[in-house]
Amino acid sequence: MTQTLEPTTTSGPTDPQSRVDAWFSAFEDALTAGDVELAAELFAPTSFWRDLVAFSWNITTVEDREGVADLLRHTLNRTRPSGFGTTEPPTEGDGVVTAWFEFDETAVGRGNGLLRLTDEGAWTFLTALQELKGYEEPRGTRRPMGAEHGADKHRLTWLERRQQEVESLGSAEQPYVLIVGGGQGGIALGARLRQLGVPSLVIDKHPRPGDQWRSRYKSLCLHDPVWYDHLPYLKFPDNWPVFAPKDKIADWLEAYTKIMEVPYWGSTVATSATYHEDAGEWLVEVEREGKPLTLRPTHLVLATGMSGKPNVPDIPGQDVFKGDQQHSSAHPGPDAYAGKKVVVIGSNNSAFDICGALWEHDADVTMVQRSSTHIVRSETLMDIGLGDLYSERALAAGVTTEKADMTFASLPYRIMHEFQIPLYEQMKERDKDFYDRLEKAGFWLDFGEDGSGLFMKYLRRGSGYYIDVGAAELVADGEVKLVHGQVDHLTEDAVVLGDGTELPADLVVYATGYGSMNGWAADLISQEVADKVGKVWGLGSDTTKDPGPWEGEQRNMWKPTQQEALWFHGGNLHQSRHYSLYLALQLKARFEGIETPVYRLQEVHHLS
Repeated sequence: MTQTLEPTTTSGPTDPQSRVDAWFSAFEDALTAGDVELAAELFAPTSFWRDLVAFSWNITTVEDREGVADLLRHTLNRTRPSGFGTTEPPTEGDGVVTAWFEFDETAVGRGNGLLRLTDEGAWTFLTALQELKGYEEPRGTRRPMGAEHGADKHRLTWLERRQQEVESLGSAEQPYVLIVGGGQGGIALGARLRQLGVPSLVIDKHPRPGDQWRSRYKSLCLHDPVWYDHLPYLKFPDNWPVFAPKDKIADWLEAYTKIMEVPYWGSTVATSATYHEDAGEWLVEVEREGKPLTLRPTHLVLATGMSGKPNVPDIPGQDVFKGDQQHSSAHPGPDAYAGKKVVVIGSNNSAFDICGALWEHDADVTMVQRSSTHIVRSETLMDIGLGDLYSERALAAGVTTEKADMTFASLPYRIMHEFQIPLYEQMKERDKDFYDRLEKAGFWLDFGEDGSGLFMKYLRRGSGYYIDVGAAELVADGEVKLVHGQVDHLTEDAVVLGDGTELPADLVVYATGYGSMNGWAADLISQEVADKVGKVWGLGSDTTKDPGPWEGEQRNMWKPTQQEALWFHGGNLHQSRHYSLYLALQLKARFEGIETPVYRLQEVHHLS
């Protein structure tokens, strides 16, 4: 990693370890003295401090010395941090010293982080809470005994205790946290809360964990590589495929739920939720296997997925079309459509996957591209985009998944695109022939509005890209036909575009994406609460589908919202794994009665 600032020359220690030790000594002295301004002066004029719960009881980034001073003015007296020190020898390159560190004490917990130091001071600074003092997870030397040796006439076996717990939950005992949505996000958070001793319950409309994956189109697989996709505590085996098929992931999620003893109710639908401020609890009506039941959790987490609420367009003529119509989330696969004419509306991940599978089953496929799409070839992304953090190459260099997660988390969103642009320039050059053929076929390509590619598109808007695992070649070669425009209406047997082009169809697939997660809040709770919370996801980058002003963090994700006791959890497997820790720690602190004053509660600039 490099940075664009030219460091200035100052006197002082010159070797990396001494420079870092001197910086931490001065920083801790300033904090101990309560001298906020002196601490802020240790940061470069252009600098970024990202805090994951440790100081702010929030997920937030402050910028420059003024931002550092503001964070400390609001948090230092109650945080009382100390014991900063490196955990491995710092490294230096391109004028930047990089140092992994930990801090042994705050008023309530312990944490770690990553410092990037220039001659001007701290350039980037990440602090992350890892555990709460007195409430550490029962791991390693603190693991439970399991068996109770000795003689006891009232002994209960592990199975009997588990059965009692399952039978009492929701009746004799209410969950402190109710997680609505039992995909990878909900399960990961459920596992974290289980280890922290927080009574929680995960509910999902599907009968079994993993059914969310089993029910998707048959060709679906993970486009992210295995090193990026581990769940907390239990990593995939080292013989796990690089790109896991959907049903293999489904079985893993089901097994993981059992192994980690996640309290999980399948075939359970939440029908309404109301927050009662006086009682400090939610009233959640559910139907479990068709039977009504009322739950009263203290906290409600919507883990319904940022790609969980389908955007189904309302198009004139849908009621007269005689063929099949499906949103991509409900597409069963290609088997029934051999020899049929299929129109797929959209040109992102699902659209390409579905087009490719239909072509393989001899369907006559047309893709309708409505706007430009960013495409990156999978093998190129793995090498240039992910290889230094998530790969066998990274593991051989000592970069564990946990270290990779923290490295990624340490890059401030404000400048992340500066790191991404040169990577995508390399990808563009390496795959020039591929892109030339796509554009010759008429495909509208983009690399993001600033050339920063896939990750920034994902973080800003969660859409507009395809990781090519082969289907783009079909478009480039003309095997999948390509047209452009907006759909005007449907007839009995065709899709008609705005310019009058008619596309005969036996099946129309709406690969039209998904809505904001606060749509789930509107459906389950109320539109008033959804508006109170505001838009979920995005950074405020003032790019397409991510309106400004700049907010600097994922809106409303994994942190307190304007609606008391309502939380959102989701994202890809990497985010579900990494950020489930910080959400779980926030919930654990509240469960134990620890004061959690939130610095810079999420503001609301957009409603959806």
